[in-house]
Amino acid sequence: MFNFLEVPFTDIPSESSAGAETRQRLLEAAGEVFTKRGFRNSTIREICRRARANLAAVNYHFGDKQRLYAAVMEYAHARAREKYPLDSGESVAIPPAQRLHAFIHHVMFSLFAGGVPSWPGQLMAQEMTEPTAALDALVEKTIRPMAEKLAAIVGELLGAGMTEEQIRLCQLSIIGQCLHHRNARPVIQRLFPQQQYGPEDIAALADHITRFSLGALRALAKGEDAGIDLPPGEGCQP
Repeated sequence: MFNFLEVPFTDIPSESSAGAETRQRLLEAAGEVFTKRGFRNSTIREICRRARANLAAVNYHFGDKQRLYAAVMEYAHARAREKYPLDSGESVAIPPAQRLHAFIHHVMFSLFAGGVPSWPGQLMAQEMTEPTAALDALVEKTIRPMAEKLAAIVGELLGAGMTEEQIRLCQLSIIGQCLHHRNARPVIQRLFPQQQYGPEDIAALADHITRFSLGALRALAKGEDAGIDLPPGEGCQP
């Protein structure tokens, strides 16, 4: 007969540890399903089947499908930060050019996450193009703090005298370069088959985007764009 007294107490899984394990499996499974099918076409049944969990587990741990999705979005960002930390991009004591490079490196590797889990970058990009009710929380908890970090870096590189609009436009231009590779990847690889997205390629792209952005920011800081006459476009005032 099995005797529980012969089993060390620490070897008996507690309800809390079992619950934490189930919750973790649900997050991983839900991330894969949401990435593959989108929020609307994903089902609790498929998520629980992948997670090897009871159908009631989602309700117990998260409440409903919407709250599960919000938890997955937060989890995806946390995993991306864990796998691709900002490192030198976090300290204001580091020169702004170096912080910009660390920031862009983090964004690019987060968007093209190839490790475990492999879905966080895909899911966050998907949420931006096909937003759900979870986007507001994602913006406030994760994207806005990142945007504020980038704004501080850009503002420091541009120097005093720049308007909030100029800083904002530069922010969007930098992020736009990163997102372009994520969103237009099928087109890019048809136009330029030599462009690949392995780890070394992503690092090289991050280096290029940094150099390109620093060149533009330094030119703006020196006022070197002041003499550029832009031709009026159709329908625009000359």
